Amino acid sequence: MSPEPVLDPEAVRLDTAGPLVDVRGLSVAFGGHPVVRDVSFTVQAGRCTAIVGESGSGKSVTAKALLGLNGHTAATTASTLRLAGRDLTDLGDRDWQRLRGREIGYVLQDALVSLDPLRRVGAEIAEPLRVHRYGDRRAREARVIELLERVGVPEPRLRARQLPSQLSGGLRQRALIAAAVALEPAVLIADEPTTALDTTVQAQILALLDELRTGGAGLVLISHDLGVVERLADEVVVMQHGVVVEQGPTDQVLGAPSHPYTKRLLAAIPTAHARGSRLSSAAPATLAARPADRPVPAPGTPVLEVRHVTKRYRGPDRVTRTVVDDVSFTLHAGETLGIVGESGSGKSTTAAIALALTAPDEGEVLFEGRPWSALLERERRPDRPRIATVSQDPLSSFDPRRSVGQLVTGALRAAASARGGQGAAATDARARVDDLLAGVGLDPGLAGRHPSTLSGGQRQRVAIARALATDPDVLVLDEAVSALDVSVQAQVLDLLADIRARYGTSALFISHDLGVIRHVSDRVLVLKDGRVVEEGRVEQVLERPVAEYTRRLLAAVPGGGLSAATTTHTTTTTTDPTGDPR
Repeated sequence: MSPEPVLDPEAVRLDTAGPLVDVRGLSVAFGGHPVVRDVSFTVQAGRCTAIVGESGSGKSVTAKALLGLNGHTAATTASTLRLAGRDLTDLGDRDWQRLRGREIGYVLQDALVSLDPLRRVGAEIAEPLRVHRYGDRRAREARVIELLERVGVPEPRLRARQLPSQLSGGLRQRALIAAAVALEPAVLIADEPTTALDTTVQAQILALLDELRTGGAGLVLISHDLGVVERLADEVVVMQHGVVVEQGPTDQVLGAPSHPYTKRLLAAIPTAHARGSRLSSAAPATLAARPADRPVPAPGTPVLEVRHVTKRYRGPDRVTRTVVDDVSFTLHAGETLGIVGESGSGKSTTAAIALALTAPDEGEVLFEGRPWSALLERERRPDRPRIATVSQDPLSSFDPRRSVGQLVTGALRAAASARGGQGAAATDARARVDDLLAGVGLDPGLAGRHPSTLSGGQRQRVAIARALATDPDVLVLDEAVSALDVSVQAQVLDLLADIRARYGTSALFISHDLGVIRHVSDRVLVLKDGRVVEEGRVEQVLERPVAEYTRRLLAAVPGGGLSAATTTHTTTTTTDPTGDPR
């Protein structure tokens, strides 16, 4: 029998009688440039303080100051910076190592690239246990399985033996959360902890965080999802350009905001009454006319047909599992088809089959009535630019040697080459890159930056700009707005609506956010365990669902009270391919 788990005897034990987190006058600068200025807040035991704001507002920098993770180039000052009474302003590297994981946990923002790709998931979760001397190897292995079960990972023994690349985005996110709570720290900093999670798993994670809070932990929640904030937070701190513009009790800040910036964030949330309206205050995108040799397809024309596709994979336990099971659907010209379902339901694999990036074991995919999945790749190449994709994990899809401008320019040139044309002149290409970046809400001056220096939301916008550079007929968007704050998400959703109205572009839109699906989709397909359990008009499926599974997804959506706080949207009615107003 294994001995009882033993923790590192040198671990720092904190005084939890007073505030667990006490921040006053916090400022952080990089290279003399201030990015956080005079931020103050506290977190009591059993309470949650949420920090919200757009990308670049200073949320994550503020959180990392509590962990000593802003790097040695950061100049951090504060009149008070304490963790359960302990001064954090003069800690050395060894002191920080003793605190992190044991006394203060951290759920990283970029879950999809935060796990070591060469390390099995179980070993990754066991790392904080090993560092802080939790029991022997057998005790750590048992604790890993317990943690995976706690955060809702199915088949935990199998998942512990897999590499991160073999897990869906949602499962990888849960693995990171399991590692962060492994030692039940007194304070947990959760930076976008539910970004990649479907609604039912999100509800489970929020319940877990709520359980930790009820047990006396203090939570610092960084999130762009105001529904999650409403569900979990006791206090809200709203940041803009590195300063606090509003803070107070959650029901006050989200229910009766006083600052125009907070009101704008709330107005950008896609709600039932916002369907058919613009979410952002930005003017409609100015889009170039479609080339004369590429006319807008007739509305309602079948563009992409997926017919009875099935896909199976053999796992490390040598068991073959069906991940897509007899799935069929048709995407029409100018239509947006939403695909929803829990993590592992087969959404992303279905998209990969539609893109002909994965070959089905059974069934076929047609593009404009012609074979698509059955072709050799060299036969598909001329039409490749016509189906563009925006992945869930933008950084991994970028060439690490290229700048933002080079990535978008490369897409422009590749599309021209595939269509048998010549690339645009350098000056024309630069102008086109600037237009694309501006269209997705980015400063064209970022063209010279490397994607690794951008925030997660900025990187996702670069990925969308690169996809639009090929002037596609079909966009496949796999959680394309999940990493964006609500105001930038609103700009991107409005941009997609402009593109659809201008070019008749069709889209497969995969998302765990049912509010976004309701806002952008004409029809919706609900997947469970690789099978279609319900499909139909979005109003029918999301307002009058038939399948019990769909009802469960809807019941798990957080933030039901937010719609009352949103301001009036600018109504811009559009028309779907069947002629019904949206």
